[in-house]
Amino acid sequence: MKNQLLKTQQSKISQTPRIAWLLPSMEGGSYWHPLFKEFTQILPDTIIYTGFWSGFAPGYEGSFNVKIVGTTTFVSTTKLEVGYSRGFIRASPAIINHLLRNRPNIIFANGFSVWTILAILLKPFTNWRVIIAVEGSSPNVDYRNSKIRLLMRRYMTKLADGLITNNNAGKTYLTNILNVPKNKIFARPYEVPTSKAMSNYSENIESHSQQAKKFTFLFVGQLIPRKGLHLLLKACNILQQKGCREYKLMVIGQGSSQKELQTLSQEYKLEENIEWIGWVDYNRIGEYFQQADVFILPTLEDTWGMVVLESMSFGKPVLCSKWAGASELVEEGTNGYIFDPHFPEEVADAMYKLLSNPDLTAAMGKKSQQIIAEHNPEAAAKYIADVINLIMN
Repeated sequence: MKNQLLKTQQSKISQTPRIAWLLPSMEGGSYWHPLFKEFTQILPDTIIYTGFWSGFAPGYEGSFNVKIVGTTTFVSTTKLEVGYSRGFIRASPAIINHLLRNRPNIIFANGFSVWTILAILLKPFTNWRVIIAVEGSSPNVDYRNSKIRLLMRRYMTKLADGLITNNNAGKTYLTNILNVPKNKIFARPYEVPTSKAMSNYSENIESHSQQAKKFTFLFVGQLIPRKGLHLLLKACNILQQKGCREYKLMVIGQGSSQKELQTLSQEYKLEENIEWIGWVDYNRIGEYFQQADVFILPTLEDTWGMVVLESMSFGKPVLCSKWAGASELVEEGTNGYIFDPHFPEEVADAMYKLLSNPDLTAAMGKKSQQIIAEHNPEAAAKYIADVINLIMN
């Protein structure tokens, strides 16, 4: 039905409305680039505004229009050990001049930042439509215990013309907590990957050791407490105590907890099982996904968890924390397992199920590719264009 609606209404959108995306920061946001490339092909008069830009991902140079506005910083008010730190994004008010000069018809505002507030406040004087993009829901991002934050967010969502979110958790937060009418919410993954963007590298990556022949789990993420790697190492220790040693865990990423985690792995006597890869550029990471048998994410809090979708695009089974928003794409026992990382025994059990059954691993990997097939940048761009049509007409 929606596909037909898109086809019949594309003539209306042919007037090429001006679109502005407000992303105060695109730090580590290479996964946005395939979406923006596809979106710009549908709606070429699109500008991405950001206050943090590290350049185009390889293969996407000049594929969409970016304007850097000031400098974006995150001001932390409460630092948490195992969750998102609480605070606010400081972004340049110069965005006002850019928007008033460009006069977009539609503004996509990412989250509830000051840029979103400014876009909402200027609406009565500009007649532009504002769509708020809410990645998902998690305890420290929702601010459910902050009356002031909730009041501001309810005000913004009330005046917004629509909201998009990646998952049902985001939709539930918007409806039940922010009191947004369901007909204003469009819930479907829009932060989605393409394996091409992660494999745009000319050299093959050689295995770092003979351990590459072992059954391989892969972790990709920041080496910080929130990502739960310390609990994954504890799960590995449990496997070791049960005599299960014939596997490897590749760890990709860097962060403030790296030395602490490496020390912990030594205390657990896991040196032969853990391979610390370090930082890997986004366009090279696909080689590691291809080497792995299973992807595992023990995060303690993630509103989405793009890396889950990335692993699925490479046909990998997923062992996923229940605290990742992307866990909604994991069908228990079909393309992976969901666990609570606070209980490392659960993690170890999930790992052993796949470690001891290679045939199951292969079948689950195929199912992952089937599930993720409909969630790609082309489909996401068309879906967002569909949302624009519905809101403009």
